[in-house]
Amino acid sequence: MRAVVAHAVAMTAAFAAGAAAVRLADVPRLRRLTDDLQRSRERILTAREEERRRLRRDLHDGLGPTLASLAMSLDAARITLSGEPERMEPLLSDLRDRLATTVGEIREIAHGLRPPSLDDLGLVAAIRTLAERACPQVEVRFDGEPDDLPAAVEVAAYRIVEAALANVRQHARASTAMVMLSRDHDLHLMVADSGVGLPEPMRRNGSGGMAEMRELAAEVGGSCTITSRAGCGTVVSARLPLPGRRYDRPGTGRAADHER
Repeated sequence: MRAVVAHAVAMTAAFAAGAAAVRLADVPRLRRLTDDLQRSRERILTAREEERRRLRRDLHDGLGPTLASLAMSLDAARITLSGEPERMEPLLSDLRDRLATTVGEIREIAHGLRPPSLDDLGLVAAIRTLAERACPQVEVRFDGEPDDLPAAVEVAAYRIVEAALANVRQHARASTAMVMLSRDHDLHLMVADSGVGLPEPMRRNGSGGMAEMRELAAEVGGSCTITSRAGCGTVVSARLPLPGRRYDRPGTGRAADHER
């Protein structure tokens, strides 16, 4: 009996030691994941604050003075109308041109906040419009229901596809490309082309919007991977979580069986 108990104790100790070793081996990997997550959050926050700063500068230093100047010009035109009506034509023509320029600036600011085509056309049609300029033949498919997507997910999906198709147009020299979107508990998207692949410097330093695509996905809690090999084309894949789904742990992509 004592021998059995001693053997059991020894087995338990060995199992505990093995489990402890596994946990210790996981510590460096968990630290790397934590550091990567922290750096990603810092980049997202920095990009967001820079965008807010740019928007404030555009409104305060650009659009604000322009509108004030137009108001002063209208006052001058009113005075001219009462005293020298024959001079009104050039004044009104100048005002019209400046108003057109101001409207263009407002549209540019609005586009930076949310692409107007998403509201005018919807996500799928807006992506088809992007695809028309990418290469000679682009197929766009959506499996699932594109309506009622969260606004942040819509914008992230559009911007990721926009950056991926820009690379197709500028670097891939591809004759065909495909944009596939599907929706279940997440929104999945893939942009693949038949081109020559991204240039080596871009693959090495992550330029060409690759960091931006990853950060767009991370900002809504998702992930984005870019795979490119010389002569084998490029594949951009992203997973963008939708509300109402929880994941067991970051980076696994495995959904929990039950909501808690």
